[in-house]
Amino acid sequence: EVQVVESGGSSVQAGGSLRLSCAASGVSFDDYSIGWFRQAPGKEREGVSCISSGDGSTKYVDSVKGRFIMSREKIGNMAYLQMNSLTPEDTAIYFCVVGFLRPCTVRLEKLKGRMHYWGNGTLVTVSS
Repeated sequence: EVQVVESGGSSVQAGGSLRLSCAASGVSFDDYSIGWFRQAPGKEREGVSCISSGDGSTKYVDSVKGRFIMSREKIGNMAYLQMNSLTPEDTAIYFCVVGFLRPCTVRLEKLKGRMHYWGNGTLVTVSS
């Protein structure tokens, strides 16, 4: 059974930092890419960053480039999202997804038709 569990969400002030964690069991990061997506109130879910299976190459959407860093630990099946210089626009529920595709994707539609598993999300609130 595959399980994906996010943690680390919290309330912070603008300019602050948070580190989100994603624990995945039942999959291997040699085969599964990992992605972080987020969903703000009243908005659609959007991609944030991802890291590919195998070589571990990363992608970031423009709005977080230079502020967020994604990493993974293959031993222990953990992924992380270090978020710096947070703004109120980063307020959202953050979801981790593991997907059987390479390279990884920050586009939700590219997960369709591919085996993938979502966590339940962790809430990040950034106040001004």
